[in-house]
Amino acid sequence: MLSITGSITETILMNFRSGRATIKEVASAAGVSTQTVSRVINERPDVSPETRRRVQDVIKELEYQPSALARSLIRQRSYTLGVVTAGLRHIGPSRTLNGITSAAEEAGYSLLLKELPRFDAEDVAPIFQALLSRHVDGIIWAVPEVGENRNWVNQQLLDLKIPIVYLAMEPKSEISTVSINNYLGGRIAMSHLLGQGYRRIGHISGPLDWWEARQRVAAWKDVLHEAGFEARDEHCVEGNWSPASGGLAIEKLFEQYPEMDGVFVANDQMALAVIQAARQKGMRIPEDLGIVGFDNIPESAFFYPPLTTIQQDQYAVGKVAVEETTQMIESGWQGLGPIEPKSIKLTPTLVVRQSSLHSHKE
Repeated sequence: MLSITGSITETILMNFRSGRATIKEVASAAGVSTQTVSRVINERPDVSPETRRRVQDVIKELEYQPSALARSLIRQRSYTLGVVTAGLRHIGPSRTLNGITSAAEEAGYSLLLKELPRFDAEDVAPIFQALLSRHVDGIIWAVPEVGENRNWVNQQLLDLKIPIVYLAMEPKSEISTVSINNYLGGRIAMSHLLGQGYRRIGHISGPLDWWEARQRVAAWKDVLHEAGFEARDEHCVEGNWSPASGGLAIEKLFEQYPEMDGVFVANDQMALAVIQAARQKGMRIPEDLGIVGFDNIPESAFFYPPLTTIQQDQYAVGKVAVEETTQMIESGWQGLGPIEPKSIKLTPTLVVRQSSLHSHKE
């Protein structure tokens, strides 16, 4: 963490002018020393309630604010959040990063962004080194892959003894998580298809080393089983979120499940390729094949036909992650104490369009 003497801190504060007042002017108006003003700003306990209240009133009246540099020196913080992400070429993670960036700016934090190309120890180790060298106050870990190195990474993060929030990952008892409720979203999509009369429903999943993709597969299986229908392994084909993979996956599904009359696709980009492939085979949508996607990307309303999909607010996921991280930072949490890790799941919603509307289907 940052280290600096009180005299240097006070010098920076006294030389910094923001709004209408300097720290010396605040001290003079409140009838206290600049050191006392510094203690109030630093939330030190060695100030009487009456004095603290008087100084705070003057600070508010004079519209005085210490600079970000001064705050970091006083509180021994960098006012930097480390963000580790993967898959920024995909729409969901990029939307999440937009939410993180906006919320961090509002909270007065800068970001140290690191992208993890592969989820193994060789790639993770230098990222940890970079985060430590910049003295980040907290970490938002937005790498949704699940793999054999996950437990090792969990322990490495916990050993840092700073606030950590996971995004779009399996909830852990030791670390707070923020995500869309992917399982619920999958259930909503499947229930809609069943409600429209589709019975032989296949699934095109995302990459199965992503926790989000696994949750959507689980929902597909569970809803079909609960309704008394089959959900065989060959009725589910893995994609990688790209349109090209969606095209390959639907061709494989057509071969393995020729009687299929509906398909739940794990994201909208793959669903675009599904629509194209079905139309090239002369299939009518939604009469011969009902299709539901996941994401509600802006283009989904302009597919032909327009795509029924699951709306998920990834931007909100990023904002909530920053709020949770900064809340822990401001509380002084260092890996121990009263703050309990949370599992926050945002609720997705169904956006109904033409690709699945076939309620008279037999």
